[in-house]
Amino acid sequence: MTKKALIAMSGGVDSSVAAYITKNMGYEATGITLKLFDNEDIGEKQEKTCCSLDDIDDARNVCLNLGIPYYVYNFKDSFKENVIERFIRAYENGTTPNPCIDCNRFIKFEKLLCRADELDFDYVVTGHYSIIEFDPASGRYLLKKSTDASKDQSYVLYSLTQRQLSRTLFPLGSMTKTEVRGIAEQLGLINAHKHDSQDICFVPDGDYARFIEQYTGKTYPCGDFVDTNGKILGEHKGIIRYTIGQRKGLGLALPHPMYVKEKDLQNNKVILCDNHELFSKELYATDINLIPYKQIDKPLRLKSRVRYNQPEKDAVVEQIDENTLHIVFDEPQRAISKGQAVVLYDEEYVVGGGTII
Repeated sequence: MTKKALIAMSGGVDSSVAAYITKNMGYEATGITLKLFDNEDIGEKQEKTCCSLDDIDDARNVCLNLGIPYYVYNFKDSFKENVIERFIRAYENGTTPNPCIDCNRFIKFEKLLCRADELDFDYVVTGHYSIIEFDPASGRYLLKKSTDASKDQSYVLYSLTQRQLSRTLFPLGSMTKTEVRGIAEQLGLINAHKHDSQDICFVPDGDYARFIEQYTGKTYPCGDFVDTNGKILGEHKGIIRYTIGQRKGLGLALPHPMYVKEKDLQNNKVILCDNHELFSKELYATDINLIPYKQIDKPLRLKSRVRYNQPEKDAVVEQIDENTLHIVFDEPQRAISKGQAVVLYDEEYVVGGGTII
């Protein structure tokens, strides 16, 4: 019996070529776009965000070109609860969120997989640049970096469970972006030269504070900038406007550069420091997911990454309880931020990760 695959299509070139490859592999392919929000919900009047009407039209056009069915699924309520509101709570609680990881975790590889089950589809397919392998020795599915290192998305996929990995296909994992665009050109796809989206989809202008204030209807009061000794340096414009390690946009005339070290929510203060004070050698992470094994039984030397575009760094990783990792780096790392993901690697393979606390 022919296996059925549900392809998540954003309207971009990657998911479009993933749909083409999936069909060519002999799967019964169906394209779908996830409607995650209305532009009015995020204060945008124009259709210029991810999953806009233009994107839906592009995805529908590609499916027509490929001769496969196409549908739009409404996941707005789930996206609001699991991505947008988590994003806002993180900033309000002084941490730095990663909404793309939340979207992958709760929407694309959870809600969508449940929908695939309801409709009797065998697999969910996306245009992510990463590789899934099955290891017969352990009986577990593994997650591996993309062949194209410049496009690798394994960092935002670390939370995939064994069930999700077993039911997911990444057709682009062994390809380069140039190869993907070349296939789209040969097929005459409408989005062959469409630019990749770089922004968080629901904050297209990058102004997180404006979005949060507009969405919540709240105003976040001004307070003091202070140094690590408590000396007042000036006034901040609301605690949600600052992230750990930030230097630009503080609006202060200081004798030398200073950076955001931490946020004192109780007293509504933003604490600034010199650059060297941003470095630390260890972190704790919770809400963990491990891929090649169920738990870490003894300290391991692994590579670790604490933000998306950061090079991996050598560290010793220990699991100290069922849901907590303790990571000690060989060299101090700059501006480790609560709320961000730490992702662990063993050579090309993702070991897992968690949320920095």
